[in-house]
Amino acid sequence: MAEPRDPDDACLVTLDVRRLGFADRDDRALRRDVPIEAPVAIEVCGIGYAVMMATPADLGDFALGFALAEGLIGTAGDLIETDIHAVEGGWIVRLTLPPEASERVLRRARARVTESSCGLCGIDNIDEVLRPLPPVAARIETDRAAIARALATLRDHQPLGRATGAVHAAAFCTPGGEIVCAREDVGRHNALDKLIGAIATAGIDAATGFILLSARCSYELVEKTVRAGCPLLVTISAPTSLAAERARQAGLTLVTLARADSALIVGDDRGTIA
Repeated sequence: MAEPRDPDDACLVTLDVRRLGFADRDDRALRRDVPIEAPVAIEVCGIGYAVMMATPADLGDFALGFALAEGLIGTAGDLIETDIHAVEGGWIVRLTLPPEASERVLRRARARVTESSCGLCGIDNIDEVLRPLPPVAARIETDRAAIARALATLRDHQPLGRATGAVHAAAFCTPGGEIVCAREDVGRHNALDKLIGAIATAGIDAATGFILLSARCSYELVEKTVRAGCPLLVTISAPTSLAAERARQAGLTLVTLARADSALIVGDDRGTIA
């Protein structure tokens, strides 16, 4: 089982605040930890590709997961080098890819219409947004108890979330519900990118378990999960219509509104969950 980690100086700062009581008049001065949100510029093959607002921790995992989720590389082995530098006001992450990837990166950079890791990077028309996803071939056997077990222990893997109450978490779980890896970020997409990068670095096959997210289920999170090759996505909030449709098309089993007492399976789970 993955050991929960403590937040470090790269993750949070402490602010002086004043409590304002509504039901009572217990106003008082307090100190409150908040997550750091900083611009992280991603350069790929010498080309400025994106500027993300992110928590500047686990940036190596973030870079790898971002490159995989963007389709810039096919496997972790395609990433030749990652250089991470703190600069005035933020961070720069420089990725070196094989020469054959450079033209693809340049085309994406030219067509960019958004600067968010939300599945839209470098896409300039609706047809591209709705391009077919690779079908999910993997299947796992799990059950409702395993999903409940993962939900019950997720908070143990959210040190920054416990400290601040202001970040998202993404966790990779075994079919038995054991969390083996988790990452946090102010952005739900960033947290998932970090997780994808972390399990790829660890040599964990995403097809062997399921992903659990402390976020609403939007279509871009479905797409990232499908591209990672994971067969089951569990989220604590409801899906959007497009998320549900894209999951159905790709054959991704989607479990949403996951709570301690129940969850909703969207579409056909193909017998995956007992």
